Amino acid sequence: MSSNQKKIALVTGANKGLGFEISRQLAQQGFKVVMGVRNTIKGQVAVNRLLQAGLDVELQHLDVTDTESIETIRRYLDKTYGKLDILINNAGVCLDRGQQPSKVSLTVIRETLETNFISVIAITQVLLPLIRRSEAGRIVNMSSGRGSLTQHSDPECHYAKTLAYNSSKTALNAFTVMLAAELEETAIKVNSADPDWCRTDMGTEAATHSVEEGADTPVWLATLPADGVTGGFFNSRNPVPW
Repeated sequence: MSSNQKKIALVTGANKGLGFEISRQLAQQGFKVVMGVRNTIKGQVAVNRLLQAGLDVELQHLDVTDTESIETIRRYLDKTYGKLDILINNAGVCLDRGQQPSKVSLTVIRETLETNFISVIAITQVLLPLIRRSEAGRIVNMSSGRGSLTQHSDPECHYAKTLAYNSSKTALNAFTVMLAAELEETAIKVNSADPDWCRTDMGTEAATHSVEEGADTPVWLATLPADGVTGGFFNSRNPVPW
C-alpha cells in the first residue's frame, strides 16, 4: 500500500518517550506516521531506529509553540497527503516539579500553559480542516491523571500538587470536552489519554509503567472504530473521572 493510500498520523514530541513509542505502535499497525520534533538531530536518530525496523515513518520539524512552524507542517501535510487521519498532541513539559503552588512563578505557569494547553489548541485549530477530510479523524490529547480534579480532591490521592503542570492538563481536558461536543455530528472523535506514570525523561526511572504500557491507551483511542467513544478521558482503556 502506498503512503497516499495509508492513513496518516502526526505525533508531536515524537523523538523520545511516549511520543516515540506511540509512533512505533501506530506504524506497526500500518499507519504512515509523521513524527513531529523540535530537535531534528535527535529526531533523525529516533526516525532512523524505526526505519531500520521496516516501519513507515518520517521526520518533520515541528515546534508546537511556534505558529509559523505549525503553519509549515500544515502546508506540508496538505500538499503531500491532502488530509490528516490522526493527531496525537503529545508534546509537553513539566517545569514545576517539587515547587509549592503558592510559590511557583508566573513565568513557569505561563510557559507550561503555552506548551501543554495553548499550543494544543493552536495546532488542532490549524490542522482541523485536514482532519475533516479523513473518513474517520481521531484527535488524542495526552493528558494526565494529575489533571483530574476529582482525583485531586480525594484525601487518599497522593498525586504531586504541581500547580502549573496539573492545571495545564485540567485545561487540556476541558478543551477535549468542548471540541468533542462541537464535532459530535462528524466522524471525528476527540479524547484525552492518561498514560499513567511512565519511565520517560519526565517520568524518571522510578515510574511504575513502561512506555509500551503508557502508549497503549492513546494508540487505542487513535484507532477507535466508528462506534467508539468521544469526549472521554481514559487510563488503561478505562474512564478516568474529570
